[in-house]
Amino acid sequence: MRVRPTPKVAVPVMHHRWANITFLHWRYPAETLRAMVPGGLEVETFDGSAWVGMTPFLMDDVRPPGVPALPWLSRFPETNVRTYVRDGRGRSGIWFFSLDAGRLTAALGGRAGYWLPYFWSDMSVHIDGTRWWYRSRRHLSGRPGARGDVRVEVGAELTGPARDDLASFLTDRYRLFTVVAGRLAAAEVEHAPWPLHEARLCGLDQTLLHAAGLPAPGADPVVHASPGVDVRVGWWSR
Repeated sequence: MRVRPTPKVAVPVMHHRWANITFLHWRYPAETLRAMVPGGLEVETFDGSAWVGMTPFLMDDVRPPGVPALPWLSRFPETNVRTYVRDGRGRSGIWFFSLDAGRLTAALGGRAGYWLPYFWSDMSVHIDGTRWWYRSRRHLSGRPGARGDVRVEVGAELTGPARDDLASFLTDRYRLFTVVAGRLAAAEVEHAPWPLHEARLCGLDQTLLHAAGLPAPGADPVVHASPGVDVRVGWWSR
């Protein structure tokens, strides 16, 4: 299993906890995704395939440095649709196709302040021991928008050989990419390695991939889960 170096964010602009996260990943041909990422980035592959992830989770303890978390504003569900890329310097990271947030303030702030494709959605996360449920319905001009409903059963933690190179490739990601004023930008993300668990998909009803312009995946997803990590997010660097 390869271990990616974890960057250090000297001056964070935000603190988060990404809690009760499920990683769903599908194989895609790299050529399918090439036109969907900006110039300056290339699609990163593993075992000859590009990968698209859908990651529902609970965003918690969201706050700027030195500011206490607020009970309502600082906790909300989120679901990301993303793929994995490298820039011209060979640095790996995440390219987001969409981010759905259960708080309007978070969606507006993510678009205006962080240049990411956020959407406001009606969302919930329910945790009952090893059974995790996620529900998402995107608000879209008075009509039903894209949905993302997921149910999983979480199993044992993956350690040693069970935590293989594919799991590392799909989850050990410490950099985000976006486009700011027409120019590619990157932000570092600092957190401990994910404590990954095996997970069984019990139910999936989603149109988020289609809404992002992606064709339907050709097989069932690879599934992992994690209780979460504490995160420090840096500012964009062009």
